[in-house]
Amino acid sequence: MVRIAVVGYGNIGKHAVQAVLAAPDLELAGVVRRTSSRDNRASELGDIAVVSEISELKKVDVALLCVPTRAAPAMASEMAAAGLNTVDSYDIHGDALVQYRGQLAEQAKKHGTVGVIAAGWDPGTDSIIRALMEMMAPRGLSFTNFGPGMSMGHTVAVRALPGVEDALSMTMPVGSGVHRRLVYVQLKPGAELAAIEALIRADPYFKNDETHIYQVESIEALQDVGHGVLLERTGTSGQTANQRFKWEMRINNPALTAQVMVAAARASVKQKAGAYTLLEIPLLDYFCGQSDELIRHLV
Repeated sequence: MVRIAVVGYGNIGKHAVQAVLAAPDLELAGVVRRTSSRDNRASELGDIAVVSEISELKKVDVALLCVPTRAAPAMASEMAAAGLNTVDSYDIHGDALVQYRGQLAEQAKKHGTVGVIAAGWDPGTDSIIRALMEMMAPRGLSFTNFGPGMSMGHTVAVRALPGVEDALSMTMPVGSGVHRRLVYVQLKPGAELAAIEALIRADPYFKNDETHIYQVESIEALQDVGHGVLLERTGTSGQTANQRFKWEMRINNPALTAQVMVAAARASVKQKAGAYTLLEIPLLDYFCGQSDELIRHLV
């Protein structure tokens, strides 16, 4: 049994606990959260160990970092130094992700651990689908159309801004990989909307998209964690054009993210020391069971 610690008990952390408990080959070591006293713990955790430091838990093999993206790199490095495998759902694409992977790989190899980064659905499982589409049609164009739905990474980024009491960022697909961001903010007393707008528009999460910002009295009345994606590719296989592929999902965002992270935790114990994205791990390693049985079932 691989023992898993869930670090953070927000939207993703709650679903991660459920996913670990549902897995036949994984065992929940406990939950790490800022408030660990029994008087303040969530009632649904029952007798599950809840601590404020992961070192307080008995034997942990993998730490699921259910924390904001911008907190993940430092925490993963810290956990690697403590001899723990880590899995996170880091959701920033491009150069930042590659740089993070390189830094964590150095730390993980030094301490003999494994870090799986960007183990959500995008980047994550959608990255695998995009790669599969491009393998089938090497020349062509791919488009990723998110939403409509709540973006957790964008929402957390706005919530962290000074003067913001609560926030919700909705992603609306315009088409052909273009998106519109609808950001709803509940301000703290004395905060100025214009100042918040300037901070949002300058943030890397938003600066490349059309963004509309609205002040509201309550975010709770708007809350919905549903999301979706439509991946499309038109390309050429060999010298044959007009190959058309589509992949579409309508999902509960945190539940799917947590499930992917749990599968990545299982896979992490099968890898050599280093840092990996989902693309770099053999697909069968995400599953519970023997290879022959999985091939018989899946191929």
